[in-house]
Amino acid sequence: MNHDQNFKNLILDYLRQALEFFAKPEAEVIPENARILPVRQEQLQERLGERFRELDTPLLVEWPGVQEAVVFVLEEESDPRRFSIHRLAHYCIDLAELLTLGQVVPVVIFLRPGDYRQELVLATAQMTYLSFRYLVCDLGRLAADEYLQSHNVVARVLLPLMQYAPDSNSER
Repeated sequence: MNHDQNFKNLILDYLRQALEFFAKPEAEVIPENARILPVRQEQLQERLGERFRELDTPLLVEWPGVQEAVVFVLEEESDPRRFSIHRLAHYCIDLAELLTLGQVVPVVIFLRPGDYRQELVLATAQMTYLSFRYLVCDLGRLAADEYLQSHNVVARVLLPLMQYAPDSNSER
């Protein structure tokens, strides 16, 4: 089994804790009685034979009292240089159309620090036509010391990928 599959399995085994760690600002409002369900990874093709897009780990979250579900698009990127914000925007727009949802939360989990574009804006001087951003979880830039005592299993498993202070006595 490769490391991508292990990462997906970590998320699928600990759905709520994964959302709480990777998408904290959005996950904070999810009530305990919410259902979190994995969604099909392969997106539908318009024409047979076209290249299909495969998402890493899309999760549908629904709870009583809320009319529209929320889909979290968790994408893991091991090399920030290979990340494409255009590809992520396509994924999110296609998924929103497929599931007929307006609430899509894109989350990119970078395993190593690096440079990457965080916003896509299509505009003229007169008007903005598309503004797209995503939540970032840059593991290589997170301070491991902040998560050493965490009760979140996902955070604890990912400690070796986080940044340690040079004078830290913490063991990886």
